[in-house]
Amino acid sequence: MTKSAVYSGIETFYYDRELTEVTFAKGVTTIGMYAFNGCSSLTAITIPDGVTSIGGGAFYECSSLTAITIPGSVTTIENDTFSGCSSLAAITIPEGVTSIGDDAFRRCSSLTAITIPDSVTTIGEHAFMRCSSLTAITIPNSVTTIYDGAFNRCSSLAAITIPDGVTSIGNYAFCICSSLAAITIPDSVTTIGHQAFWQCSALTRLSLSPAVSVDHNCFSNCTALNSAAASQNMSTVEDLLHSRWHRIRERVTVLSCLKKLLEDQPRRSDRLKRKRLGGDEVVALQGTVSTAACKRLPKVMWRVILEFL
Repeated sequence: MTKSAVYSGIETFYYDRELTEVTFAKGVTTIGMYAFNGCSSLTAITIPDGVTSIGGGAFYECSSLTAITIPGSVTTIENDTFSGCSSLAAITIPEGVTSIGDDAFRRCSSLTAITIPDSVTTIGEHAFMRCSSLTAITIPNSVTTIYDGAFNRCSSLAAITIPDGVTSIGNYAFCICSSLAAITIPDSVTTIGHQAFWQCSALTRLSLSPAVSVDHNCFSNCTALNSAAASQNMSTVEDLLHSRWHRIRERVTVLSCLKKLLEDQPRRSDRLKRKRLGGDEVVALQGTVSTAACKRLPKVMWRVILEFL
């Protein structure tokens, strides 16, 4: 059974679960907020040229929607616009769109690919959160901030390119992206937020600028991480140890400083062992790397190390 409707720009088909087809009246330029919210039988829709604005939550939880065409006249995808469209497998965001709002594609669990044009400058909080089938995405050079939770729990995301020009990666941005194996963070990034890569359990290689400021538990539970260019500016030594940075091969700076501390004050070894490292690691630590790197460590890190021990 099919149910059709004509949309003239003023109607709201809020949770009309029987609606299967929509056509647009001539001259429509705006789709209102929550216009088709919860229309769970709607399978496909073509938004006509001339529409410039799609309101927040317009297609929220249209769970049977498999395809949608967005015209080039649209400039903004508002908050929650396609959130919960769990059957939507692919979508093209046209050139001219400058902003993707908060939660815009959240829980689009069938979405496997998406093209974000160079015109986009903002990707909002949780914009692609729980897009569990999304395997790859390219962020355009025009984006400068990856906001909180933008790709949180994208569990199939295996590759992502963070462009030069991004300066900040927000809290939980790539949290529990459990298929992400490698990531290069450009030198333009100056801050990485709380648990930004928490539990990226497949992550084995990380390239990271020494100048970046990394927040608490950023890489905690990245159990496969075994190679990185470790930052000299981690928030605390607790972060380095608790989040498994003590297993990273390129840990020269911090390990050198710990080694020197143990050589100069052996009585601290027992306390260090009780904190994080096993006895064998402490012994290996004392003979691992030269202390030349100690000179490169900021004074603030020395204070943190001393406080930690």
